[in-house]
Amino acid sequence: MTPSRSPLNRQSIVTAMTELLGSPAVETGNEQLKAASVDRFKKYTSVHGIYDGPIPAAIVYPEDTAEVAAVLRFAEQNLVNVVPRTGGTATEGGLETVVEDSLVVDGSRMNAIISIDPVDMMATVQCGVGLQDLEDTLRARGLTTGHSPQSKPLAQLGGLVATRSIGQFSTLYGGIEDMVVGLEAVFPDGTVTRIKNVPRRAAGPDIRHVIIGTEGALCFITEVTVKLFRYQPENNRYFGFLADDFAGGIAAVRELIIAGYRPSVCRVYSPEDARQHFADFYHGKNVVVLVAEGPKGLAEATAEAIVGTFAAYERVDSTRIQQWFENLNWGQDKIDAEKAAMLEHSHLGFTTEVSVGWSRASELFDAVMSRIRGEFPRAGDLTMLGAHSSHSYQTGSNLYFVYDYTIRCSPREEIEVYHKPLNAIIVEEALRLGGSMVHHHGIGKYRTPWTRQEHGSAYYLLTGLKQAFDPHGVMNAGTIFPTQP
Repeated sequence: MTPSRSPLNRQSIVTAMTELLGSPAVETGNEQLKAASVDRFKKYTSVHGIYDGPIPAAIVYPEDTAEVAAVLRFAEQNLVNVVPRTGGTATEGGLETVVEDSLVVDGSRMNAIISIDPVDMMATVQCGVGLQDLEDTLRARGLTTGHSPQSKPLAQLGGLVATRSIGQFSTLYGGIEDMVVGLEAVFPDGTVTRIKNVPRRAAGPDIRHVIIGTEGALCFITEVTVKLFRYQPENNRYFGFLADDFAGGIAAVRELIIAGYRPSVCRVYSPEDARQHFADFYHGKNVVVLVAEGPKGLAEATAEAIVGTFAAYERVDSTRIQQWFENLNWGQDKIDAEKAAMLEHSHLGFTTEVSVGWSRASELFDAVMSRIRGEFPRAGDLTMLGAHSSHSYQTGSNLYFVYDYTIRCSPREEIEVYHKPLNAIIVEEALRLGGSMVHHHGIGKYRTPWTRQEHGSAYYLLTGLKQAFDPHGVMNAGTIFPTQP
């Protein structure tokens, strides 16, 4: 917990916000404030009603860019910590309020689809537009963003851009950073900046990346323009294969990718991870999942290459892969079911995702498995420990480690006893092997101890951005940047 630096007390902050935005835009209900003090990193403590961090002074709901600017200007002038939020699906503590009397600024009421341009193939939306709503609108017109994270039913565009999100079709369409054309954002002094929508330019550094992935630590994203693609699901081809070893599956995927093919879905599951998804057919083996899509000719060529690359592998009925994939996303129903299961069984599942070059991917997998099984003092409580590669590039892949465990401690102790030490082992091994400590969930507040090591000498650039754009340190303290320099 960090004390507030503001000269204003809690009630003064609430009063000021009410005068600025009106009472309907200011939430001070105790239950709502407690829920807003955490994200899914603390899902086990929160389901038990435990909220040990400072509770925010208020949640405010601006309805346009001008109101966001007014709120941020007030926050900077009065040294009030701001936690930007849209969607609320973060998993790494980025939405936690670690400073007393913070303001949670929620952009979900800024939910207008501003324009859809089928000629220049762009859609412009406010930050609070739900990805599922946008996709439903686009698909009715034969278009798609190509972005489909597992949080798609709940995620909103501002949060997706702020956390440098990636979707399940990334090997074909790219991550959110590849999809963003232009942006509008508000900085803490109230400055509104707009990056115009152009196909490409060479007018200095790509300043979109000053904003994409900043997790609310520099600014508040108010508007996003993303590129569009034709939606052609009739051409989709689904494939599943069984591999005897994880390294072999990774090697085969690498051959497919470096040959120039881009299946939209490209995954390799270790047996432990495969068991929770494909229990009826994985037979104790690794499972490779691939989807070819796009224009008919492209999809067919990709499908042909997939079949050729995996000719020596046992093939899985494609309808099973399609059925599994169509039920992969998480909406509120699955979150509610998870909460009920946590309470009933004192059992939990978490993930840590990292990235690494092809040459070290299997080594990273083996190193993490070995260290956790050999060093983690609660290894006997693990009911599942595995990983999958789910996003592939010309130069390497991510590894998405998954671990389930039976909790044999008090709910308040769970994070310290289980999640943090498991997360630390995975991060340490990724960095040791020259990879990145995070692939797509963001640094949040729980990977900041490694931010300097992640960036090395380039940390100078990162701190320069913070000093330039948030000199008074009011934007999402503790996220990306460690609270102690």
